[in-house]
Amino acid sequence: MFPAVTRAFLLSSMTPVCRSGVTVRRYCMKNPTKLRVSEAFLDAQVGEKVRIQGWVRSFRPQKQNLFLHVNDGSSLKSLQVIAPAAMNDPLLGFGCAVEVRGILKKSPHSKQPVELEAEQIWVIGECNPVDFPFKIKERHSLEYIRQFLHLRCRTNAFSSLLRIRSEATAAVHSYFKNNGFLLVHTPTITSNDCEGAGELFQVEPPGTTFANEGSFFSVPVYLTVSGQLHLEVMSGAFPRVYTFGPTFRAENSQSRRHLAEFFMVEAEISFTESIEDLTKVWKNGENYVHADLGSSSPQWGCDLMTEHEKFLVKHCGNIPVFVTDYPHDLKPFYARDNQDHPKHTAAAVDLLVPGVGELSGGSLREERLDLLRSRLGEYLDLRRFGSVPHGGFGLGFERYLQCILGVDNIKDVIPFPRFSHSCLL
Repeated sequence: MFPAVTRAFLLSSMTPVCRSGVTVRRYCMKNPTKLRVSEAFLDAQVGEKVRIQGWVRSFRPQKQNLFLHVNDGSSLKSLQVIAPAAMNDPLLGFGCAVEVRGILKKSPHSKQPVELEAEQIWVIGECNPVDFPFKIKERHSLEYIRQFLHLRCRTNAFSSLLRIRSEATAAVHSYFKNNGFLLVHTPTITSNDCEGAGELFQVEPPGTTFANEGSFFSVPVYLTVSGQLHLEVMSGAFPRVYTFGPTFRAENSQSRRHLAEFFMVEAEISFTESIEDLTKVWKNGENYVHADLGSSSPQWGCDLMTEHEKFLVKHCGNIPVFVTDYPHDLKPFYARDNQDHPKHTAAAVDLLVPGVGELSGGSLREERLDLLRSRLGEYLDLRRFGSVPHGGFGLGFERYLQCILGVDNIKDVIPFPRFSHSCLL
């Protein structure tokens, strides 16, 4: 079928045309302008011959015309294509990949600015609508499409999520760049347990290649749980640094809030002794409510559970809430000791948001060498040689997307979710 179509296309494109005694071959003529669907809606090419490539989201054959909606992922809206009924093809249908050439025209209908009057349609990749798991007239839930990780990007819901994720990623980088932060690519493989929780994936090549030499790196190494310690190294030379990349936690959880692999936005700011300096980066001009953990915690000395976090958010009017001054024993060794006995708190802060709970956490870092001597070797050198007061935070990117989009399950805001007992593709 396809060789015949290709042969017909080649023959039609090379057919000589005689004009005033001069023979012109069509392959020398200007090719139609290739447009993305989002570009077609800008109206700039109305009246011109164009070509688009994409996937058929709906297909309605009628007695005189065919009506197709084609989408290439660049827009939520699909472009309507109108073609003569004679151009119908057994392979043309819902889900197939096509290339369409024709004239882009103003649409007479108010719901769509333009439409494409097709002159040629090629089926690039066929799709059997009976076997295809998504049906043309059905509205599928996020839970249903989650079963088909390799195909769910074809749906309107998930393609929209991916476009928003892409825009949010660009916005994060733009924000930090515009505010004077240096991007640092922190390592994925590390020898430290930054969080101290022990939820690590150990890395070692398979087989016995290095059996006689010990381990590959000569020390135990892991997938990173945070780039914070590496950012602290860089904060000794750059006042504002950040990183944005994947992190890994070996949590045996299949909850709506947890993933084994997720993306973190982390930043470190030098020459600061104030929690407010950190929260200013979070706020970015928006109004948040501060809550003191000492007065709002269910029981002093115990960590907040998800239900406690959501209660605090609801109690404060269902708006983002900063919780500060956690009990010192609940925070990692690098959190700055407030030395406020008998409460004994750390200069730490968490951002709680509606529907999610904890979105981001940070702290001032302990820069006083005498308080760190018993904690970590190389970490002490950062305090011995030109140390300054500094602090930072980490924000879970997927939880951020959950918050702004109102998505209940974190597995629906990342293309390929990894969690305990599941690593598809």
